[in-house]
Amino acid sequence: MSLHLYDTATRSVRPFVPLVDGRVSIYHCGLTVQASPHVGHIRKEVVFDVLRRWLEHQGLEVTVVANVTDIDDKILTKSADAGVPWWAHAYRFERELHDAYAALGCIPPTYEPRATGHIPEMIELMAELVASGHAYVAPDDSGDVYFDVRNWPRYGELSGMKLDEMEPAADADPRGKRDPRDFALWKGHKPEEPETASWATPWGRGRPGWHLECSAMAGKYLGDTFDIHGGGIDLRFPHHENELAQSAAAGRGFARYWMHNAWVTMAGEKMSKSLGNTALVSEVTKTHDPRAVRYFLLAPHYRSTIEFSASDAETLGSLAEAEKAIERIDSFLRRATERTGGSPSTGDPAPQWSDFEAAMNDDLGTPGAVAALFEAIRSGNQALAGDDDESIRTHEATVRSMLDVLGLNPNAPEWAGGSATDDLSPVVDGLVAHLLEQRTAAREAKNWAVADAIRDTLAGVGLTIDDTPSGPRWKLEKN
Repeated sequence: MSLHLYDTATRSVRPFVPLVDGRVSIYHCGLTVQASPHVGHIRKEVVFDVLRRWLEHQGLEVTVVANVTDIDDKILTKSADAGVPWWAHAYRFERELHDAYAALGCIPPTYEPRATGHIPEMIELMAELVASGHAYVAPDDSGDVYFDVRNWPRYGELSGMKLDEMEPAADADPRGKRDPRDFALWKGHKPEEPETASWATPWGRGRPGWHLECSAMAGKYLGDTFDIHGGGIDLRFPHHENELAQSAAAGRGFARYWMHNAWVTMAGEKMSKSLGNTALVSEVTKTHDPRAVRYFLLAPHYRSTIEFSASDAETLGSLAEAEKAIERIDSFLRRATERTGGSPSTGDPAPQWSDFEAAMNDDLGTPGAVAALFEAIRSGNQALAGDDDESIRTHEATVRSMLDVLGLNPNAPEWAGGSATDDLSPVVDGLVAHLLEQRTAAREAKNWAVADAIRDTLAGVGLTIDDTPSGPRWKLEKN
Protein backbone atom coordinates (compact mmCIF):
# COMPACT_ATOMS: atom_id res chain seq x y z
CA MET A 1 0.00 0.00 0.00
CA SER A 2 1.51 3.32 -1.07
CA LEU A 3 -0.66 5.74 0.93
CA HIS A 4 1.27 8.35 2.91
CA LEU A 5 -0.38 10.53 5.56
CA TYR A 6 0.76 13.52 7.58
CA ASP A 7 0.92 12.45 11.21
CA THR A 8 0.42 15.35 13.60
CA ALA A 9 2.23 13.50 16.38
CA THR A 10 5.49 13.09 14.43
CA ARG A 11 4.95 16.24 12.32
CA SER A 12 5.85 14.31 9.19
CA VAL A 13 4.33 12.54 6.22
CA ARG A 14 4.88 8.84 6.66
CA PRO A 15 3.68 5.59 5.04
CA PHE A 16 0.35 4.38 6.32
CA VAL A 17 0.40 0.74 7.35
CA PRO A 18 -2.77 -0.61 9.01
CA LEU A 19 -2.50 -2.29 12.39
CA VAL A 20 -4.36 -5.31 10.99
CA ASP A 21 -3.75 -6.28 7.38
CA GLY A 22 -6.75 -5.44 5.21
CA ARG A 23 -8.56 -3.46 7.92
CA VAL A 24 -8.47 0.15 9.02
CA SER A 25 -9.92 1.57 12.24
CA ILE A 26 -10.69 5.30 12.45
CA TYR A 27 -11.98 7.38 15.34
CA HIS A 28 -12.83 11.02 14.87
CA CYS A 29 -14.41 13.39 17.32
CA GLY A 30 -17.99 14.17 16.48
CA LEU A 31 -19.99 17.23 17.33
CA THR A 32 -20.93 18.49 20.77
CA VAL A 33 -24.62 18.76 19.99
CA GLN A 34 -25.31 22.14 21.55
CA ALA A 35 -26.43 23.99 18.37
CA SER A 36 -26.88 23.58 14.62
CA PRO A 37 -23.83 22.34 12.66
CA HIS A 38 -22.05 24.86 10.45
CA VAL A 39 -19.77 24.50 7.44
CA GLY A 40 -16.71 24.51 9.69
CA HIS A 41 -17.96 21.40 11.50
CA ILE A 42 -18.92 19.55 8.36
CA ARG A 43 -15.56 20.07 6.67
CA LYS A 44 -14.13 17.47 9.03
CA GLU A 45 -16.91 15.06 8.08
CA VAL A 46 -16.19 15.59 4.38
CA VAL A 47 -12.43 15.11 4.84
CA PHE A 48 -12.79 11.82 6.68
CA ASP A 49 -15.52 10.69 4.31
CA VAL A 50 -13.07 11.11 1.40
CA LEU A 51 -10.36 9.26 3.36
CA ARG A 52 -12.77 6.41 4.05
CA ARG A 53 -13.82 6.21 0.41
CA TRP A 54 -10.22 6.12 -0.77
CA LEU A 55 -9.29 3.35 1.66
CA GLU A 56 -12.35 1.33 0.67
CA HIS A 57 -11.58 1.87 -3.02
CA GLN A 58 -8.26 0.14 -2.35
CA GLY A 59 -10.09 -2.88 -0.99
CA LEU A 60 -9.68 -2.21 2.72
CA GLU A 61 -12.39 -2.84 5.29
CA VAL A 62 -12.87 0.44 7.14
CA THR A 63 -14.51 0.92 10.54
CA VAL A 64 -15.34 4.51 11.40
CA VAL A 65 -16.44 5.49 14.91
CA ALA A 66 -17.49 9.10 15.46
CA ASN A 67 -18.84 10.01 18.86
CA VAL A 68 -21.65 12.35 19.82
CA THR A 69 -20.97 14.50 22.90
CA ASP A 70 -24.47 14.81 24.30
CA ILE A 71 -23.61 16.11 27.78
CA ASP A 72 -21.41 19.08 28.67
CA ASP A 73 -21.49 22.56 30.23
CA LYS A 74 -22.77 24.33 27.12
CA ILE A 75 -25.58 21.85 26.55
CA LEU A 76 -26.74 22.32 30.14
CA THR A 77 -26.55 26.12 29.86
CA LYS A 78 -28.28 26.40 26.49
CA SER A 79 -31.00 23.90 27.32
CA ALA A 80 -31.75 25.79 30.56
CA ASP A 81 -31.93 29.06 28.62
CA ALA A 82 -34.32 27.44 26.14
CA GLY A 83 -36.41 25.92 28.91
CA VAL A 84 -36.12 22.35 27.62
CA PRO A 85 -34.56 19.20 29.13
CA TRP A 86 -30.87 18.92 28.35
CA TRP A 87 -31.32 15.52 26.71
CA ALA A 88 -34.06 16.82 24.40
CA HIS A 89 -31.88 19.80 23.46
CA ALA A 90 -28.96 17.49 22.61
CA TYR A 91 -31.11 15.08 20.61
CA ARG A 92 -32.57 17.88 18.50
CA PHE A 93 -29.12 18.96 17.34
CA GLU A 94 -27.91 15.39 16.97
CA ARG A 95 -30.66 14.96 14.36
CA GLU A 96 -29.49 18.15 12.66
CA LEU A 97 -25.96 16.73 12.54
CA HIS A 98 -27.29 13.64 10.75
CA ASP A 99 -29.16 15.88 8.32
CA ALA A 100 -25.92 17.74 7.61
CA TYR A 101 -24.09 14.44 6.96
CA ALA A 102 -26.75 13.51 4.43
CA ALA A 103 -26.95 16.97 2.85
CA LEU A 104 -23.29 16.82 1.82
CA GLY A 105 -23.27 13.18 0.79
CA CYS A 106 -21.28 11.77 3.72
CA ILE A 107 -21.53 8.05 4.43
CA PRO A 108 -22.73 7.62 8.03
CA PRO A 109 -20.10 6.35 10.50
CA THR A 110 -19.99 2.62 11.15
CA TYR A 111 -21.10 3.51 14.65
CA GLU A 112 -21.90 6.75 16.43
CA PRO A 113 -21.77 6.24 20.21
CA ARG A 114 -23.23 8.81 22.59
CA ALA A 115 -21.22 9.88 25.60
CA THR A 116 -24.13 9.29 27.98
CA GLY A 117 -24.31 5.66 26.88
CA HIS A 118 -20.77 4.87 28.04
CA ILE A 119 -20.54 6.00 31.65
CA PRO A 120 -19.41 2.54 32.94
CA GLU A 121 -16.43 2.54 30.57
CA MET A 122 -15.49 6.03 31.73
CA ILE A 123 -15.67 5.09 35.39
CA GLU A 124 -13.50 2.04 34.71
CA LEU A 125 -10.83 4.15 32.96
CA MET A 126 -10.91 6.72 35.77
CA ALA A 127 -10.48 4.03 38.39
CA GLU A 128 -7.37 2.76 36.61
CA LEU A 129 -5.87 6.25 36.51
CA VAL A 130 -6.64 6.96 40.16
CA ALA A 131 -5.19 3.61 41.23
CA SER A 132 -1.97 4.24 39.28
CA GLY A 133 -1.54 7.74 40.71
CA HIS A 134 -2.07 9.52 37.38
CA ALA A 135 -5.38 10.95 38.58
CA TYR A 136 -6.72 12.10 41.94
CA VAL A 137 -9.99 12.93 43.64
CA ALA A 138 -10.31 16.59 44.60
CA PRO A 139 -9.90 17.00 48.38
CA ASP A 140 -12.79 19.48 48.69
CA ASP A 141 -15.57 16.82 48.60
CA SER A 142 -16.79 18.24 45.29
CA GLY A 143 -16.69 14.84 43.59
CA ASP A 144 -14.33 16.18 40.92
CA VAL A 145 -11.60 13.88 39.59
CA TYR A 146 -8.54 15.36 37.85
CA PHE A 147 -5.71 14.07 35.71
CA ASP A 148 -2.35 14.98 37.23
CA VAL A 149 -0.39 16.43 34.29
CA ARG A 150 2.89 16.66 36.24
CA ASN A 151 2.62 12.96 36.99
CA TRP A 152 2.79 12.21 33.26
CA PRO A 153 6.16 13.27 31.78
CA ARG A 154 4.95 12.76 28.20
CA TYR A 155 2.25 15.42 28.54
CA GLY A 156 2.53 17.81 25.58
CA GLU A 157 3.97 15.31 23.10
CA LEU A 158 1.11 15.64 20.59
CA SER A 159 1.02 19.42 20.47
CA GLY A 160 4.77 19.86 20.95
CA MET A 161 4.16 22.15 23.92
CA LYS A 162 6.05 22.13 27.19
CA LEU A 163 4.01 22.02 30.36
CA ASP A 164 5.52 25.15 31.91
CA GLU A 165 4.67 27.09 28.75
CA MET A 166 1.00 26.12 28.86
CA GLU A 167 -1.64 28.47 30.17
CA PRO A 168 -4.66 27.00 31.97
CA ALA A 169 -7.94 27.47 30.14
CA ALA A 170 -9.49 30.86 30.85
CA ASP A 171 -12.76 29.27 31.96
CA ALA A 172 -11.17 26.42 33.95
CA ASP A 173 -12.26 26.08 37.58
CA PRO A 174 -9.07 25.93 39.71
CA ARG A 175 -10.75 24.56 42.85
CA GLY A 176 -9.33 21.30 44.16
CA LYS A 177 -6.48 21.14 41.63
CA ARG A 178 -2.86 20.39 42.39
CA ASP A 179 -1.85 22.27 39.25
CA PRO A 180 -4.09 24.75 37.40
CA ARG A 181 -3.43 22.82 34.17
CA ASP A 182 -4.80 19.55 35.53
CA PHE A 183 -7.90 18.67 33.55
CA ALA A 184 -11.20 17.23 34.72
CA LEU A 185 -11.94 13.57 34.16
CA TRP A 186 -15.15 13.87 36.15
CA LYS A 187 -17.20 16.83 37.33
CA GLY A 188 -19.05 16.53 40.60
CA HIS A 189 -22.78 17.26 40.53
CA LYS A 190 -23.78 20.82 41.43
CA PRO A 191 -27.09 21.66 43.14
CA GLU A 192 -28.22 23.96 40.32
CA GLU A 193 -27.77 21.23 37.66
CA PRO A 194 -30.48 18.69 36.74
CA GLU A 195 -30.28 15.46 38.70
CA THR A 196 -30.69 13.59 35.41
CA ALA A 197 -27.36 15.05 34.27
CA SER A 198 -25.41 13.05 36.85
CA TRP A 199 -24.37 9.46 37.45
CA ALA A 200 -23.13 7.60 40.52
CA THR A 201 -19.42 6.85 40.92
CA PRO A 202 -17.23 5.71 43.85
CA TRP A 203 -16.35 9.40 44.30
CA GLY A 204 -19.87 10.80 44.22
CA ARG A 205 -22.47 11.74 41.62
CA GLY A 206 -21.40 13.75 38.62
CA ARG A 207 -20.86 13.75 34.89
CA PRO A 208 -17.89 13.07 32.60
CA GLY A 209 -15.30 15.52 31.42
CA TRP A 210 -15.13 15.96 27.66
CA HIS A 211 -11.72 14.37 27.20
CA LEU A 212 -12.54 11.22 29.15
CA GLU A 213 -15.53 10.49 26.94
CA CYS A 214 -13.55 10.01 23.74
CA SER A 215 -10.86 7.81 25.29
CA ALA A 216 -13.48 5.50 26.77
CA MET A 217 -15.54 5.24 23.58
CA ALA A 218 -12.57 4.78 21.25
CA GLY A 219 -11.28 1.97 23.46
CA LYS A 220 -14.71 0.36 23.71
CA TYR A 221 -15.15 -0.07 19.96
CA LEU A 222 -11.68 0.03 18.42
CA GLY A 223 -9.55 -1.50 21.17
CA ASP A 224 -6.60 -0.20 23.12
CA THR A 225 -4.73 0.61 19.90
CA PHE A 226 -6.26 1.69 16.59
CA ASP A 227 -5.11 3.21 13.32
CA ILE A 228 -6.22 6.82 12.90
CA HIS A 229 -7.59 9.48 15.22
CA GLY A 230 -8.80 12.65 13.58
CA GLY A 231 -10.57 15.93 14.01
CA GLY A 232 -10.22 19.65 13.43
CA ILE A 233 -6.88 21.28 14.19
CA ASP A 234 -8.52 23.17 17.06
CA LEU A 235 -8.90 19.84 18.88
CA ARG A 236 -5.20 19.04 18.88
CA PHE A 237 -4.81 20.94 22.13
CA PRO A 238 -6.13 20.49 24.69
CA HIS A 239 -8.69 17.84 23.70
CA HIS A 240 -6.52 15.36 21.82
CA GLU A 241 -3.50 16.05 23.98
CA ASN A 242 -5.57 15.12 27.02
CA GLU A 243 -7.06 12.07 25.36
CA LEU A 244 -3.60 10.79 24.53
CA ALA A 245 -2.27 11.48 28.03
CA GLN A 246 -5.04 9.69 29.92
CA SER A 247 -5.15 6.74 27.50
CA ALA A 248 -1.38 6.24 27.41
CA ALA A 249 -1.18 6.62 31.19
CA ALA A 250 -3.68 3.76 31.44
CA GLY A 251 -1.36 1.60 29.33
CA ARG A 252 -3.23 1.92 26.04
CA GLY A 253 -1.41 2.38 22.75
CA PHE A 254 -4.26 4.56 21.47
CA ALA A 255 -3.93 6.16 18.00
CA ARG A 256 -1.06 5.23 15.67
CA TYR A 257 -1.70 8.20 13.34
CA TRP A 258 -3.19 11.60 14.13
CA MET A 259 -4.88 13.59 11.36
CA HIS A 260 -6.17 17.13 11.71
CA ASN A 261 -7.94 19.25 9.12
CA ALA A 262 -7.54 23.02 9.06
CA TRP A 263 -10.22 25.54 9.92
CA VAL A 264 -12.90 27.10 7.84
CA THR A 265 -12.54 30.80 8.64
CA MET A 266 -14.77 33.83 8.27
CA ALA A 267 -12.99 37.18 7.96
CA GLY A 268 -9.81 35.40 9.02
CA GLU A 269 -11.26 33.93 12.23
CA LYS A 270 -12.10 30.33 12.98
CA MET A 271 -15.77 29.65 12.28
CA SER A 272 -17.42 29.07 15.64
CA LYS A 273 -20.74 29.30 17.42
CA SER A 274 -19.26 31.44 20.18
CA LEU A 275 -18.16 34.15 17.74
CA GLY A 276 -21.45 34.04 15.88
CA ASN A 277 -19.62 33.90 12.53
CA THR A 278 -21.25 30.74 11.30
CA ALA A 279 -22.76 29.50 8.07
CA LEU A 280 -25.22 26.75 8.88
CA VAL A 281 -25.16 23.74 6.59
CA SER A 282 -28.95 23.82 6.44
CA GLU A 283 -28.89 27.40 5.11
CA VAL A 284 -25.92 27.17 2.72
CA THR A 285 -27.43 24.15 0.95
CA LYS A 286 -30.65 26.07 0.34
CA THR A 287 -28.86 28.63 -1.82
CA HIS A 288 -26.13 26.46 -3.34
CA ASP A 289 -26.01 23.01 -4.90
CA PRO A 290 -25.04 20.63 -2.03
CA ARG A 291 -22.57 18.83 -4.30
CA ALA A 292 -20.94 22.18 -5.03
CA VAL A 293 -20.67 22.90 -1.29
CA ARG A 294 -19.01 19.52 -0.81
CA TYR A 295 -16.67 20.27 -3.74
CA PHE A 296 -15.85 23.66 -2.18
CA LEU A 297 -14.82 21.90 1.06
CA LEU A 298 -12.80 19.06 -0.45
CA ALA A 299 -11.02 20.73 -3.39
CA PRO A 300 -8.42 22.50 -1.20
CA HIS A 301 -5.98 20.30 0.72
CA TYR A 302 -7.43 19.24 4.05
CA ARG A 303 -4.54 20.87 5.94
CA SER A 304 -5.11 24.26 4.31
CA THR A 305 -7.49 26.91 5.64
CA ILE A 306 -10.64 27.76 3.70
CA GLU A 307 -12.13 31.23 3.92
CA PHE A 308 -15.92 31.41 3.87
CA SER A 309 -18.29 34.31 4.24
CA ALA A 310 -21.90 34.62 3.18
CA SER A 311 -21.27 38.29 2.37
CA ASP A 312 -17.77 38.04 0.93
CA ALA A 313 -17.64 38.36 -2.85
CA GLU A 314 -14.53 36.18 -3.11
CA THR A 315 -16.14 33.33 -1.20
CA LEU A 316 -19.40 33.63 -3.11
CA GLY A 317 -17.29 33.57 -6.23
CA SER A 318 -15.62 30.38 -5.01
CA LEU A 319 -18.98 28.75 -4.40
CA ALA A 320 -20.12 29.92 -7.83
CA GLU A 321 -16.95 28.41 -9.31
CA ALA A 322 -17.70 25.19 -7.46
CA GLU A 323 -21.17 25.12 -9.01
CA LYS A 324 -19.63 25.67 -12.45
CA ALA A 325 -17.26 22.77 -11.77
CA ILE A 326 -20.21 20.52 -10.92
CA GLU A 327 -22.02 21.65 -14.09
CA ARG A 328 -18.92 20.81 -16.14
CA ILE A 329 -18.74 17.35 -14.56
CA ASP A 330 -22.43 16.66 -15.13
CA SER A 331 -22.36 17.98 -18.70
CA PHE A 332 -19.60 15.53 -19.63
CA LEU A 333 -21.34 12.59 -17.95
CA ARG A 334 -24.64 13.42 -19.62
CA ARG A 335 -23.12 13.71 -23.08
CA ALA A 336 -21.00 10.56 -22.63
CA THR A 337 -24.01 8.54 -21.47
CA GLU A 338 -26.11 9.74 -24.39
CA ARG A 339 -23.34 8.71 -26.76
CA THR A 340 -22.65 5.27 -25.32
CA GLY A 341 -26.01 4.38 -23.84
CA GLY A 342 -24.38 4.05 -20.43
CA SER A 343 -22.47 0.89 -21.39
CA PRO A 344 -19.50 0.76 -18.98
CA SER A 345 -15.91 0.21 -20.05
CA THR A 346 -14.30 -3.03 -18.90
CA GLY A 347 -10.75 -2.11 -19.93
CA ASP A 348 -7.98 -0.19 -18.25
CA PRO A 349 -8.74 3.27 -16.87
CA ALA A 350 -7.83 6.45 -18.72
CA PRO A 351 -4.22 7.67 -18.25
CA GLN A 352 -5.36 10.39 -15.83
CA TRP A 353 -6.20 7.76 -13.21
CA SER A 354 -2.52 7.30 -12.35
CA ASP A 355 -2.21 11.03 -11.56
CA PHE A 356 -5.39 10.87 -9.46
CA GLU A 357 -4.09 7.85 -7.55
CA ALA A 358 -0.69 9.45 -6.93
CA ALA A 359 -2.34 12.60 -5.59
CA MET A 360 -4.67 10.73 -3.25
CA ASN A 361 -1.81 8.61 -1.93
CA ASP A 362 0.21 11.75 -1.21
CA ASP A 363 -1.49 12.72 2.05
CA LEU A 364 -4.97 12.80 0.54
CA GLY A 365 -3.93 15.39 -2.04
CA THR A 366 -7.34 16.41 -3.32
CA PRO A 367 -6.07 19.47 -5.28
CA GLY A 368 -4.03 17.16 -7.52
CA ALA A 369 -6.87 14.65 -7.63
CA VAL A 370 -9.32 17.34 -8.76
CA ALA A 371 -6.84 18.47 -11.43
CA ALA A 372 -6.62 14.88 -12.71
CA LEU A 373 -10.41 14.65 -12.72
CA PHE A 374 -10.79 17.68 -14.98
CA GLU A 375 -7.95 16.55 -17.20
CA ALA A 376 -9.87 13.29 -17.70
CA ILE A 377 -13.01 15.29 -18.49
CA ARG A 378 -11.09 17.45 -20.98
CA SER A 379 -9.71 14.36 -22.68
CA GLY A 380 -13.17 12.77 -22.64
CA ASN A 381 -14.69 15.83 -24.29
CA GLN A 382 -12.09 15.54 -27.03
CA ALA A 383 -13.14 11.92 -27.54
CA LEU A 384 -16.76 13.03 -27.78
CA ALA A 385 -15.81 15.28 -30.68
CA GLY A 386 -14.62 12.17 -32.58
CA ASP A 387 -16.01 8.70 -33.21
CA ASP A 388 -14.02 6.57 -30.73
CA ASP A 389 -16.85 5.31 -28.49
CA GLU A 390 -14.50 3.02 -26.54
CA SER A 391 -12.38 6.01 -25.53
CA ILE A 392 -15.55 7.79 -24.41
CA ARG A 393 -16.54 4.76 -22.30
CA THR A 394 -13.05 4.60 -20.78
CA HIS A 395 -13.05 8.26 -19.82
CA GLU A 396 -16.61 8.12 -18.48
CA ALA A 397 -15.76 5.08 -16.30
CA THR A 398 -12.58 6.76 -15.06
CA VAL A 399 -14.37 10.00 -14.22
CA ARG A 400 -17.08 8.12 -12.35
CA SER A 401 -14.46 6.20 -10.35
CA MET A 402 -12.81 9.47 -9.38
CA LEU A 403 -16.17 10.97 -8.43
CA ASP A 404 -16.99 7.91 -6.31
CA VAL A 405 -13.82 8.51 -4.28
CA LEU A 406 -14.58 12.22 -3.90
CA GLY A 407 -18.24 11.54 -3.10
CA LEU A 408 -19.46 13.60 -6.07
CA ASN A 409 -20.92 10.97 -8.40
CA PRO A 410 -24.44 12.26 -9.21
CA ASN A 411 -25.71 8.69 -9.64
CA ALA A 412 -24.56 7.55 -6.20
CA PRO A 413 -27.25 6.60 -3.66
CA GLU A 414 -26.31 9.43 -1.29
CA TRP A 415 -27.40 11.97 -3.91
CA ALA A 416 -30.65 10.17 -4.69
CA GLY A 417 -32.46 12.44 -2.25
CA GLY A 418 -34.92 11.57 0.45
CA SER A 419 -37.15 14.60 0.66
CA ALA A 420 -40.89 14.67 0.38
CA THR A 421 -40.58 16.01 -3.18
CA ASP A 422 -38.74 12.96 -4.48
CA ASP A 423 -41.97 11.13 -5.25
CA LEU A 424 -42.87 13.97 -7.61
CA SER A 425 -39.74 13.61 -9.75
CA PRO A 426 -41.16 11.00 -12.18
CA VAL A 427 -44.28 13.13 -12.57
CA VAL A 428 -42.24 16.25 -13.33
CA ASP A 429 -40.03 14.33 -15.76
CA GLY A 430 -43.10 13.02 -17.55
CA LEU A 431 -44.79 16.41 -17.84
CA VAL A 432 -41.64 18.11 -19.14
CA ALA A 433 -41.01 15.27 -21.60
CA HIS A 434 -44.58 15.63 -22.90
CA LEU A 435 -44.14 19.39 -23.41
CA LEU A 436 -40.83 18.84 -25.17
CA GLU A 437 -42.46 16.34 -27.51
CA GLN A 438 -45.09 18.96 -28.36
CA ARG A 439 -42.35 21.54 -28.94
CA THR A 440 -40.43 19.15 -31.20
CA ALA A 441 -43.58 18.50 -33.24
CA ALA A 442 -44.22 22.24 -33.52
CA ARG A 443 -40.65 22.85 -34.71
CA GLU A 444 -40.91 20.09 -37.29
CA ALA A 445 -44.15 21.73 -38.53
CA LYS A 446 -42.33 25.09 -38.53
CA ASN A 447 -44.88 26.40 -36.06
CA TRP A 448 -42.35 28.62 -34.35
CA ALA A 449 -44.90 30.54 -32.30
CA VAL A 450 -46.06 27.38 -30.50
CA ALA A 451 -42.49 26.09 -30.07
CA ASP A 452 -41.36 29.40 -28.60
CA ALA A 453 -44.39 29.57 -26.31
CA ILE A 454 -43.59 26.16 -24.86
CA ARG A 455 -39.95 27.17 -24.37
CA ASP A 456 -40.98 30.40 -22.65
CA THR A 457 -43.44 28.56 -20.41
CA LEU A 458 -40.70 26.20 -19.24
CA ALA A 459 -38.27 29.09 -18.78
CA GLY A 460 -40.85 30.84 -16.63
CA VAL A 461 -40.65 28.05 -14.04
CA GLY A 462 -36.84 27.94 -14.11
CA LEU A 463 -36.22 25.27 -16.76
CA THR A 464 -33.76 25.86 -19.59
CA ILE A 465 -33.79 23.86 -22.83
CA ASP A 466 -30.71 22.81 -24.79
CA ASP A 467 -31.30 21.53 -28.32
CA THR A 468 -28.74 18.81 -29.10
CA PRO A 469 -28.28 16.41 -32.04
CA SER A 470 -29.80 13.65 -29.87
CA GLY A 471 -32.82 15.76 -28.91
CA PRO A 472 -33.73 18.49 -26.43
CA ARG A 473 -32.39 18.39 -22.85
CA TRP A 474 -33.68 20.35 -19.88
CA LYS A 475 -32.30 21.39 -16.53
CA LEU A 476 -33.52 23.39 -13.57
CA GLU A 477 -31.63 26.64 -13.04
CA LYS A 478 -30.94 27.77 -9.44
CA ASN A 479 -32.12 31.24 -8.44
